[in-house]
Amino acid sequence: MRKRSHVSDEEAEVNMTPMLDIVFIMLIFFIVTATFIQESGLDVSRPDPNQEQEKNDSKVRPVLIQLTDDNKVFLDRREVDVRSVRANVEKRRAENPKTPVIIQAGRESEVGLLVSVMDQSQQAGAAISIAPLVGQPGR
Repeated sequence: MRKRSHVSDEEAEVNMTPMLDIVFIMLIFFIVTATFIQESGLDVSRPDPNQEQEKNDSKVRPVLIQLTDDNKVFLDRREVDVRSVRANVEKRRAENPKTPVIIQAGRESEVGLLVSVMDQSQQAGAAISIAPLVGQPGR
């Protein structure tokens, strides 16, 4: 005769307690580690789009100074001597005191020339921005 093994309902169940313990421990781990992560970045303050700008601001045209690879200085698309940069910037700022200066320097232009132009523009009281030179100046 064969013995019949009788499986009770209790033995057929899967014990879920250890699995639930692991799931809850992992959940707590992820919650705790996620709160300590800080994203680095810059706070940007954007202007109010509804705010009206002054009429003069829309007419402000920056002074463009370009330094070529062969160390020539172009101010508003005309070649000038490096010593006359301050006078030209002061003249343009006399018309509108908010006029900024944009300096575009070629890759092969001398650093001393760039520093000289920056100093003269700063002595004229202008806000200076530096941009890479793209294309041919004076055209």
